Amino acid sequence: MRVVAAVVASLAAVSAFNANFGAMRTLSRTLEMAKKSVGDLGEAELKGKRVLVRCDLNVPLSKEMEITDDTRIRGSIPTVEYLSSKGAKVLLSSHLGRPKTGYEKKFSLAPVTKRLTELLKKDVELVPDCIGMSVAKKVSEMADGDVALLENVRFYKEEEKNDKTFASQLAANADLFVNDAFGTAHRAHGSTAGVTEFLSPSVAGFLLQKELTYLQGAVDEPKRPFAAIVGGSKVSSKITVIETLLNKCDKLVLGGGMVFTFLKARGYSVGKSLVEEDQLELAKNLEKIATEKGVKLFLASDVVVADKFSADAEAKVVSIEEIPDEWMGLDIGPKTIADISEGLSDCKTVIWNGPMGVFEFEKFSKGTFSIAEKLAELTGTGCITIIGGGDSVAAVEKAGLADKMSHISTGGGASLELLEGKVLPGVAALNEA
Repeated sequence: MRVVAAVVASLAAVSAFNANFGAMRTLSRTLEMAKKSVGDLGEAELKGKRVLVRCDLNVPLSKEMEITDDTRIRGSIPTVEYLSSKGAKVLLSSHLGRPKTGYEKKFSLAPVTKRLTELLKKDVELVPDCIGMSVAKKVSEMADGDVALLENVRFYKEEEKNDKTFASQLAANADLFVNDAFGTAHRAHGSTAGVTEFLSPSVAGFLLQKELTYLQGAVDEPKRPFAAIVGGSKVSSKITVIETLLNKCDKLVLGGGMVFTFLKARGYSVGKSLVEEDQLELAKNLEKIATEKGVKLFLASDVVVADKFSADAEAKVVSIEEIPDEWMGLDIGPKTIADISEGLSDCKTVIWNGPMGVFEFEKFSKGTFSIAEKLAELTGTGCITIIGGGDSVAAVEKAGLADKMSHISTGGGASLELLEGKVLPGVAALNEA
């Protein structure tokens, strides 16, 4: 019953979102939306079958090799439970970290097996390789419904090169493929795209399906007013997503270090705040586009400045006209928070990517956490709130408000690329519905 409940809950979340967002299909990205799902496969197609599942189990580990955040593992559970309950022999694959020279103990997936065993309430064994005889031996010993975890696919440099021979070796011990790793769907790697040439059907898992539904729905067919909140340190890393959102949203909130590039472009002195000098003209052009398209733009009117970049820095609130020459802005100020909060109050859809300040330092966390609190409040009124990956997720988790949001994305780069309207190779490679 627990398996059924988990799957039903996952599908119910998607169904409820669909009810709010309608069909959510546009010509530009029908490709992602019309993929076959693991939910389309029943016991007749799965019982006794060897299923390779690409998960995103790239979790943070402490120096003691303890998992410090199991969000991604928990996100994979509904798909794994579903496959196991239908009698499949489930082979999980993933990467962890960025190993450079083959096997490195600190990048082993060994710590993940313990947490998987706890969450699935069944033993999950780590296979010491992801290809070859050790995998074949383990598969031959598995009973229907068993789950095993293959070792880190990035211990082979061929993985990131999408080497065809390597992909065929990954696929050799499976009958079909499920991609449930949204966080790596923007990469054409052996375990995300290459294996689909050798395994059929190749379908989307519940988590991947949910990510596409929420993130594409937010951009393609949002309930309005629709606000986008874009933060982070640099304009250059968010150019395309800002340009895309300006064509879609009614309100655009800019925060984080990038604000100071916009403020300097307006002619303000910003002291030692982070500024991308080569992006000043771009900032002016983006503001012009916002005005032409009737998008309400929210920039800081006051900021929290510091005398150095440090958790113990001296801090004070100043207006944007009064930033001291030797100080740097590290957060938005209380008036800006109030203005943004008021601007978001009537919104029916809000997507957030990037913090408002250096929230890792307590003195400069109020802007980010205040936005998180506002979105949690809006969720309770029926607004669709989507945290679009990266540091925004970490901030919401740190604020203890993750369960108050409509959707927390598990992808960083993948979230950005989807919001930019790009086709994700790991999704494009899957079978059509």
